[in-house]
Amino acid sequence: MITLIATLKIKEGKMEEAVNVLKEVVPKIKASEPGCLEYIPHTVRGDENTIIIYEKYQDKDALKLHSANLMKNIEKLLPLLEPGMDVKTCYEIIQ
Repeated sequence: MITLIATLKIKEGKMEEAVNVLKEVVPKIKASEPGCLEYIPHTVRGDENTIIIYEKYQDKDALKLHSANLMKNIEKLLPLLEPGMDVKTCYEIIQ
């Protein structure tokens, strides 16, 4: 399994809008990508402009499908983001 931890910086004053977009987008991602096991956005205490998304994929093919769909899936979110998304790819030690 492959885990991604994506850190998004939200433009000042746009957090509520970003949260609403994610509430719309996340169910669509889960429904259209069967290999996406988890896709969970989080806010960060003490940092009102950051969202962290915990993502878990069954395998490389599932991640490849997600990557191919990503820009279409987050097109409404993109104008709300500061430049420079940080994505860490992680591999489980124990499965």
